[in-house]
Amino acid sequence: MDLAKARILISNDDGIHAPGLKILEKVARKLSKDVWVMAPEHENSGAGHSLSLRVPIRMRKVSNKRYACDGTPTDCVLLAINHLLKDGRPTLVLSGINRGANLGEDVHYSGTVAAAMEAILLGVPAIALSLSVPWGQKAHWPTAEKHTADIIKKLVKIGWPSDVLMNVNFPHVSDPSKVLGVKSARQGKRKIGDTILQSRDPRGVPYFWLGDTRQGRVPAKGTDLATVISGYISVTPIGINMTSKPALTALKRVIG
Repeated sequence: MDLAKARILISNDDGIHAPGLKILEKVARKLSKDVWVMAPEHENSGAGHSLSLRVPIRMRKVSNKRYACDGTPTDCVLLAINHLLKDGRPTLVLSGINRGANLGEDVHYSGTVAAAMEAILLGVPAIALSLSVPWGQKAHWPTAEKHTADIIKKLVKIGWPSDVLMNVNFPHVSDPSKVLGVKSARQGKRKIGDTILQSRDPRGVPYFWLGDTRQGRVPAKGTDLATVISGYISVTPIGINMTSKPALTALKRVIG
């Protein structure tokens, strides 16, 4: 893929006004002159790969080649590829840069990853990009901005299968020059939501709030979690087909 001639579509799950989206736009416009944006009107963190099937979706033009959609990140990519850009489909979709890492099981909940996944399902190569930001700490956006273009160039140069998206995570490093490098990594394990807070609203009605804490296991070596914690940028290929081949083989022995 020649990035200089590419039509790039950008989306995210943090919303049209998110700082990470603006940085990704800035980087993309240095790679190509044909950059489009379709992002949610509001934050959609944790939306996963959800579609708006029972309510109408509205699209708003923000500025030249920049649009907002009042649906989910998946809605945004679907609407952009199948409607807004139907006469000239994008050649690459970039999703992010998310405020907060998308590591381990996060990929199942992440709207950022889902936007990239939707692009893959529609036949367009996609990269999801996220910046690790520990709870209550400052986001080091210059770190992501410094390394994003090089990551995109490298990935596009080597290519990847059509049923795979690339999940990129930047470490929580304040000085961009202190990033130790880039490593390929497998998906790790850390489950969100092990803390559930219960209280009552001002009218006395009970409610529950899912905590953002993860189980405190030490991440295994070679995983995306361990890679980012160690100060490296992690790149993980995420496949769309979730069939378990070992389980399928065992199942065939029993039921044919």
